[in-house]
Amino acid sequence: MRKRQEHITVHYFARTYVEPHVEIVTVKDSKRSMSPCNSVESEPESEYQETEDALPVLEHESQLLDDYHLQKLAAHMPPKSQCYPWQLVYSTAIHGTSLRTLYRNMAGLDSPVLLVIKDMHKKIFGAFCSDPLRVSKYFYGTGETFLFTFSPDFQHYRWSGENSYFMSGNWESLQIGGGGGCFALWLDADLYHGASFSCPTFHNAPLSTHEDFTVLDVEVWTVPI
Repeated sequence: MRKRQEHITVHYFARTYVEPHVEIVTVKDSKRSMSPCNSVESEPESEYQETEDALPVLEHESQLLDDYHLQKLAAHMPPKSQCYPWQLVYSTAIHGTSLRTLYRNMAGLDSPVLLVIKDMHKKIFGAFCSDPLRVSKYFYGTGETFLFTFSPDFQHYRWSGENSYFMSGNWESLQIGGGGGCFALWLDADLYHGASFSCPTFHNAPLSTHEDFTVLDVEVWTVPI
């Protein structure tokens, strides 16, 4: 007898008033039925879909994120972040190196954003921000904000609860995290010079291998939830 595949479950149903029947449920079917993107019973899957967990869908090609990055990041983001395609709203490769342009491209948005940075040492790091990046007099945001780095292995740093210095922006710089005179992530107006220090907001280690770094590329993605 051929061994039954481990990803298939067989259910046998028998009742006195109903003809017995067998239902075969694959692991992927069960995952789809529990998906946060589905509010009603899922339709049968097409035969070309992958059996692995789906990665977030990007509306544009990313120069910084590959499948490994997406898999790690999505696992720590709100579940519904995988329900809708991510939109690229700012890229230094497309829009140039300007914090003003970054702010302008996010004007009117009302969804979280993913800030991704690549420095001159080819390290990838950034922040998932609960709110769009903007000029502000005071810090803003919520505890959904977290930091991440792939330098060298994936690490993420969630809100410590110690303060609420999530995000703040002005025309000269962008800051994420703070306290004790240090920012977890800081970028200048030209998106060329940056810095990352440990700070009370996230109790993070510096995100890059160097506390002061030179920016190579920046991308910002909207993450509808």
